[in-house]
Amino acid sequence: MVRTGIQLYTLRDLDEPLPTLLRRVGETEFDGVEFAGFDETTPEAAADVLDETELNVAGVHVGIESLETDSDLDAVSETCTALDCERVVVPYLGVEHFETAAAVRETATRLSALADRLAERGLALSYHNHDHEFVALEGDGRNAFDLLLDETDDSVLIELDVGWAAAAGDDPVALLERLEGRAPLVHVKDVADGRPVELGDGEVALDACATAARDAGAEWLLYEHDEPTDPAASLERGAATLAERRD
Repeated sequence: MVRTGIQLYTLRDLDEPLPTLLRRVGETEFDGVEFAGFDETTPEAAADVLDETELNVAGVHVGIESLETDSDLDAVSETCTALDCERVVVPYLGVEHFETAAAVRETATRLSALADRLAERGLALSYHNHDHEFVALEGDGRNAFDLLLDETDDSVLIELDVGWAAAAGDDPVALLERLEGRAPLVHVKDVADGRPVELGDGEVALDACATAARDAGAEWLLYEHDEPTDPAASLERGAATLAERRD
């Protein structure tokens, strides 16, 4: 059975320390969390709260610049060990990395090299998309995301954000079918007019995406809302909505 969780970036505007946020999540139907930083909380202290709340860790988001030196990689590895987590996600690369076919190939090479270095430490790398990766490439029949997939192998996993894919005009269900075996983490986001909204209020086919994710071998459905008006209410709604799509 696929598990459900929340990307903690969703709750960043709640004026609460990380342990309190984790306890909030533990009171919902979510099975776990995905980290986007730790503020002043150590990974070891976070792990203690995770044990207390019986939450698991789907992955950690880490900026690519914090992954490209041995000392930084060692620190990330120590964090993942403390959290009993094996998945590291590059959460964002700017538009300039996808503007041309040459730029995409450079990005693919960079991610592939990083995936190999993480694998040496027993960690797997995923890349999380936004909408700008789906830009059409001049002189190429593919968009930048398609080329990125073609230029990388299964060592570079994809954390597909179905909402941003839909906002870009692509079909997240078809993408999940293409990513079979390569998308263990899937971000479930809803969008309307290109902007994030609460689950069920937008244009994303949530049931179809959840089914496609499970069929593609996803291990986690992760709720994320970039701009929630009420983060606490969004947490509750996201947990209940995804719980209905866990099986």
